[in-house]
Amino acid sequence: MTSTPVDLNPAEATRVLAGVLAPLVAQGAIVRRPQATAWAERHQTDRAARAVLTGLRARHDGAPLVLRLGPRRMVVVTEPGHVRRLLEESPEPFTPASKEKVGALRHFQPDGVLISSTADRRYRRPFNETALRTELPVHDDGAAFTDAVRHGTAELARRLRGSGGLDAATFTDVWWGIVLQVVLGAGARADRELVDLLDALRRDANWSWFHPRDERRRTELASRIESYLAAPEPGTLAAAAHAAGAATAPGQVPHWLFAFDAAGAATLRALAVVSARPEVRARLLAEVAAPGPGTALLPYARACVLESLRLWPTTLVVLRDSTAPTVWGERTLPAGTGFAVVSAFFHRDPARLGHADAFVPEAWLDGRNADDWGLVPFSGGPVSCPGRNVVLLVTSHLLAHLAAHDLRVARGRYLAEDPLPATMDHLGLRFGLGEAAADRP
Repeated sequence: MTSTPVDLNPAEATRVLAGVLAPLVAQGAIVRRPQATAWAERHQTDRAARAVLTGLRARHDGAPLVLRLGPRRMVVVTEPGHVRRLLEESPEPFTPASKEKVGALRHFQPDGVLISSTADRRYRRPFNETALRTELPVHDDGAAFTDAVRHGTAELARRLRGSGGLDAATFTDVWWGIVLQVVLGAGARADRELVDLLDALRRDANWSWFHPRDERRRTELASRIESYLAAPEPGTLAAAAHAAGAATAPGQVPHWLFAFDAAGAATLRALAVVSARPEVRARLLAEVAAPGPGTALLPYARACVLESLRLWPTTLVVLRDSTAPTVWGERTLPAGTGFAVVSAFFHRDPARLGHADAFVPEAWLDGRNADDWGLVPFSGGPVSCPGRNVVLLVTSHLLAHLAAHDLRVARGRYLAEDPLPATMDHLGLRFGLGEAAADRP
């Protein structure tokens, strides 16, 4: 294996652009485009991307792959050791505030920690860690968060009884109610105008620098968020944020809402597998039946969500930019070089993972996935996601509660056994009720 980056020839660069990067951009980095995600599933674009990068890794002995995008130099890494260096050496000299990411996120969270300068990160990152209680498996307000999940699950149950089925649109609507209650309080649970504003700005963000900022909508979104932060409800992230630093809170909350959207997609995909595999569902139900004292951690349910994120990453590519000239192997790359970690390639690499295309939540429990730097469901290193445990708490409880409804996923035969599809369009998922559930009054 060589660590010195190699320049791709025109044919190789074209394969990476057409077979790896273009499908990711088409689907939407900030909010998914339904037609594009349906197309990606039909063509199993993640499988094709993996084939391209696997072939180039073998041809170039594991070297980072350098391609030019106009004036932009982008390095696509192919080995876990390269990922480790990028993540461990963030935010300097590898900043998460890449050119593409700043262009996108400035549309709705210009002060978010993810695109902050190193100087601003010095107070914004600790604020996030304090409010989100990054170090705790269960947040201090975990009981209130799981109450929000129970409320949302009850709403979904009512809709299930009324319609006899569940689609992604219904799930997403109820999911946003849960998220708004967790972040801003029960008074925000029905505030779909806030969600609509965020979605509109995120659609603009898909175009990054190529779309002008909508200052009117951004100001309106900020105003709505600040109205909840002014007198935060107890037991919410808004209250925790107010305690951690009221002045910093408004700039960080949009990213929390954005991140929860991806968590909903991961939960929906996990639910699809659970609905197709009775043995997984039975283990989830057994875990809920014996939760123990306090707010239950639900390790197996958390592992199911993590496995969903491994198999179908919601962060399609992890980006970094170098802030200074960087020595990599026998080559020095100039400041401003972009680096890309294609999640689907690393998460399903059979060269490292015996369970690459299988649903194996146990690998998150028995240590098999613990030290693999190629697995980045929540990034890693000093700028890893500070909300990881909050997200896993909410999603694991929702998944476990929904498992009790004996759902049947359409086209479940594709999910009942391994290997699993490389690409899954969560927006196209449909569920019906099993016979036992359908017979209930």
